[in-house]
Amino acid sequence: MKTFTSIALLAAGATAQIIESASFGFGKTISPSRDSIPGWNINGEGFDTSLLSDKLILTPPYPGNVRGSAWAQNPISQPEWAAEFQFRATGPERASGNLQLWYTKDGQARVGTSSIYTVGPFDGFALVIDTHGGRGGSIRGFLNDGTTDYKTHRSVDSLAFGHCDYAYRNLGRPSVVKLKHTNSFFEVTVDDKVCFSTDKVALPAGNTFGITAATPENPDSFEIFKFVLESATGQTIPQGTPQQKQQPIANQNTPPVVQAGSEKDYSAQFFDLGNRIQLQSKATNGIAQDIKALVTKSESRHGEILRNTVSKDQFNSLDNRLQRIETLLQNIQRDLEGKDYSSNFNKLHDTLRSSHLSLRENLQDHFLNAITASSPRMGFFIFLVIAFQILLAVSYVVYKRRRANMPKKFL
Repeated sequence: MKTFTSIALLAAGATAQIIESASFGFGKTISPSRDSIPGWNINGEGFDTSLLSDKLILTPPYPGNVRGSAWAQNPISQPEWAAEFQFRATGPERASGNLQLWYTKDGQARVGTSSIYTVGPFDGFALVIDTHGGRGGSIRGFLNDGTTDYKTHRSVDSLAFGHCDYAYRNLGRPSVVKLKHTNSFFEVTVDDKVCFSTDKVALPAGNTFGITAATPENPDSFEIFKFVLESATGQTIPQGTPQQKQQPIANQNTPPVVQAGSEKDYSAQFFDLGNRIQLQSKATNGIAQDIKALVTKSESRHGEILRNTVSKDQFNSLDNRLQRIETLLQNIQRDLEGKDYSSNFNKLHDTLRSSHLSLRENLQDHFLNAITASSPRMGFFIFLVIAFQILLAVSYVVYKRRRANMPKKFL
């Protein structure tokens, strides 16, 4: 029986082959090069992604509002595959961000560094890891056939076809996500526990794998330790060499034991340490520059406040003026309360009365003279009346005489 089991395992191991052109992190180091991963394109927006000996930092702990991506250069021709993805997310208590694992057509051209909320009409599958819904974390699966524009969709969260809750932040160890796609089912597991599975999803061959991460102003740092792709269907993905068996989750982040006298391992450790120090130095320099900018801004604001503030001399001058005005008002009040002004008021009253009498007499004489001078003469008026009466009498006499001298007509 033991012999039969060994033969079966050997047969399964013979069919499980790592697709090295679309994998990294299955050896002692994540990459033999310091600035690139063979078969992958690494990009960043607002930050240069850091490649260390054992991990790829897509987004740093500082600053925020950055994006990072890693895309395989070659599409996958195998219709059935299994993938293992190890990542770690660390950050402050209220920090956030999202991490996506893509299997899409023309992924780098169509997706780039986008997240599930900013991507256009992609064609393929996306596994999203974020703090959706205010929970401690979740893993969700999305599908698209190239007809749905996620960037303009009103409710992207409603498009998920599978999900599970998973608190992935600040665990202190890498989280292990495994994807398995066959002709009969599609399954996603996290830390050897099934997250979701379905027999209604069939992903076509020819798509490309990619990893993207995006952070807000208060960021999480996303670190990628491994992405291993196999063409097998029934075997646990190996960890590189036969001696590196699957370890428990709690021990996966334990550094390898270095044998005494191994110069290569010492060199790798020193190289890793130098990269870490360089990364911390960049972050420290960025923080120092931000602090310097804040100090400059604070000094300018302080100077502006001092310029707009009343100086001590101006304040003393204003206080002296107010004191003089107060003294003057007190003197006026004492004069009004201590002196008798009745005689002055009586004199003023007599003056006004005499002025009124003289003004009235002068105006009365002036008006009388004006009326007399402008009134018509009475004798001339009487003369006109008498002359008019005489004229009427003469006219009447003339009329009577002419009538009497006219010839009489008899009928």
